[in-house]
Amino acid sequence: MGDWSDYRHWHSASSLLAVFAILLLNPWAKGEVPKADFYVSLEGNDAWSGRLPAPTGDRTDGPFATLERAQEAVRTLRRELSQPREIRVLLRGGVYRIAKPITFSPEDSGSEQAPVVYAAYPGEKPVISGAVEIKRWEPIQGTPLWRAVLPELPPSVNEVRQLFINGRRATVARTPNEGQTFRTAGPAKNYPRTEAARRDVETRIAFFFQEGQINDWPDRHQAVAVVYHSWTSSRHKIAHVDFKNRLLRFTATSRWPMGWWERNQRYYVEGIREALDAPGEWYLDQAAHQILYWPRDNENMSTVCAEAPVVQEILRVEGSPETGRPVAYLRFEGLSFSHTDWRMPEAEPVDGQAASFLTTAALHFRGARYCQLIRCEIAHTGSYALWFDRGTKYCRAEQCHLFDLGAGGVRIGEDVLPKEPELQASNNEVYNCFIHDGGKVYHGAVGVLIGQSSHNRVAHCEICDFFYTGVSVGWSWGYAPSSANHNIIEFNHIHHLGWGELSDMGGVYTLGISPGTIIRGNIIHDILSYDYGGWGLYTDEGSSYILLEKNLVYRVKDGAFHQHYGRENLVRNNILALSATYAQVRRTREEGHISFTLEGNIFFSRGVPMLGGAWSNGNFRLQNNLYWDEKGEPKFPGGLSFAEWQARGFDAGSIVADPKFVNISAYDFRLAEDSPAWKLGFEPLELNKAGLVGPEEWRTLPLQVGRPRLRLPGEE
Repeated sequence: MGDWSDYRHWHSASSLLAVFAILLLNPWAKGEVPKADFYVSLEGNDAWSGRLPAPTGDRTDGPFATLERAQEAVRTLRRELSQPREIRVLLRGGVYRIAKPITFSPEDSGSEQAPVVYAAYPGEKPVISGAVEIKRWEPIQGTPLWRAVLPELPPSVNEVRQLFINGRRATVARTPNEGQTFRTAGPAKNYPRTEAARRDVETRIAFFFQEGQINDWPDRHQAVAVVYHSWTSSRHKIAHVDFKNRLLRFTATSRWPMGWWERNQRYYVEGIREALDAPGEWYLDQAAHQILYWPRDNENMSTVCAEAPVVQEILRVEGSPETGRPVAYLRFEGLSFSHTDWRMPEAEPVDGQAASFLTTAALHFRGARYCQLIRCEIAHTGSYALWFDRGTKYCRAEQCHLFDLGAGGVRIGEDVLPKEPELQASNNEVYNCFIHDGGKVYHGAVGVLIGQSSHNRVAHCEICDFFYTGVSVGWSWGYAPSSANHNIIEFNHIHHLGWGELSDMGGVYTLGISPGTIIRGNIIHDILSYDYGGWGLYTDEGSSYILLEKNLVYRVKDGAFHQHYGRENLVRNNILALSATYAQVRRTREEGHISFTLEGNIFFSRGVPMLGGAWSNGNFRLQNNLYWDEKGEPKFPGGLSFAEWQARGFDAGSIVADPKFVNISAYDFRLAEDSPAWKLGFEPLELNKAGLVGPEEWRTLPLQVGRPRLRLPGEE
């Protein structure tokens, strides 16, 4: 897979890339400074008028010092205006540190003709940070470590859980070190594989460890054990250690029984002094109220910028849609939001698919309407970056850069659909955003998560470098009534997922009955699961009535398309290629209805069967497809040849022929003019449309990302 430490190093340091983007993409950088109603500056004073971009010479007037004061001024101005108009607040460059979220309420709203805009001052980068600075580092004699006393923290914070050095995420002291894991000695309680066992607390709260893994650490009350399941990882505080029997018991359960997916499952422990043994690691000494850090080779502790997040949310937009008072028509442009914390409860599970159990996000919109984030940056988070939550409709994130994320990128909707339409999140859009480098704390988080929410659109985004799924759509298991429909996932570039850490993932993953949902024009590649899975397009758990068309999927571990079970999905005009194991298409469950139609697709393989799984009941439709295996005769279910497969009544109009890609060795999947696919009615894929759009500096920003090669099974 390459040098994993190098991969993590680059991504943690990617704030340099963010600075590059903000400076180049500011549309005012080379033009005249537009006028504003109010200005905010680190040199400002909340007692001033806020009407000037800089202090006067005698320092009797100038900009405000805080965004909160600007909010008050905007409210007053809106009341005083005889004719509504746009109100604009410009923030000067620099880091604005906050100790509590900045909250916008219905009183802060604008209107369609007169929005309220908070924007970056031309050519400058204002950063709203939820971190405190840690200064005055001193070396610890005889060791490579440095220490610093924690500054005064907000009353709600009794510990810090993250440290960033020069914009780079430091690693909490852990054992074994990053990129390695322990193996348990098995679950603490033997159990049959039943639903009753899954509900049993005792199967989910303890396991046996192997000799030498867990020691009698004096600070084990600080320790957090991170346990891998299949598509999730759980976090646990330690309640008790039985060293004689090597039994580790936690204060709270996981969602899955220990050993359910793998008897000797993987785990690691972080947050203990003994594990502080490598450059880039840090440790919180709670008793001494100080931080210990082992610097990397290029870090000068006399000059570093060390930051510890202390707030869980930076911006909170809180409306009251149930009373007809949403927050509406707010726009944030060119702002950077950085550094949020995460909390570790004692008695609650910290585990769940897509990290959906989280209740916060760096930017949290509830009851919002027609609000926008344009060219903003959200980075160095402890949780999700952005959440369009309950009652949020017609909101949009456009050309935003989200990276170095404790959980995922964007979350839309909730796990449970509110009964009242005004409380349902819907009709939101994530457009032209670069979302990468996530799952740093909650490994099962995803790039974009759409829960029980409908009529949303995710388009022209680049989503990469998560340990689980790229885009997850829907939150209903089986054939329950639809709670997520008419969602559009189109023209995204989704790649480099899994990295061999979790399982059961997809580039685009769907759940439940989803009429009107369309997944089209996406390019999906380089997906590597730990165990099973690693699919490109993945219709799971009752996914139904979904159209998947004109996608390119290649270089995945197991199946460019996989359907667990569902009804009447239409998979047409896709290129599904180069699954490394099992099959190009996998069908898991046979049911009494039509599972899907595979129509007009190109399947390309190198010795891997075309179709794998359960294909005996015939409740599927295949027609007008093109199959090609570079290594010989294509393989079909039951070991059948293509002629034998067709003789059973399947794949009418389909052929075996070389599709004649322009350059398959360079993954150029354009078709030559004489490709036999054209005669089948194949329509060309618009490959140049997928991914970011706009200025060249923005479109090429992902090329700045360096990573090792993701090696699939069978590759050298």
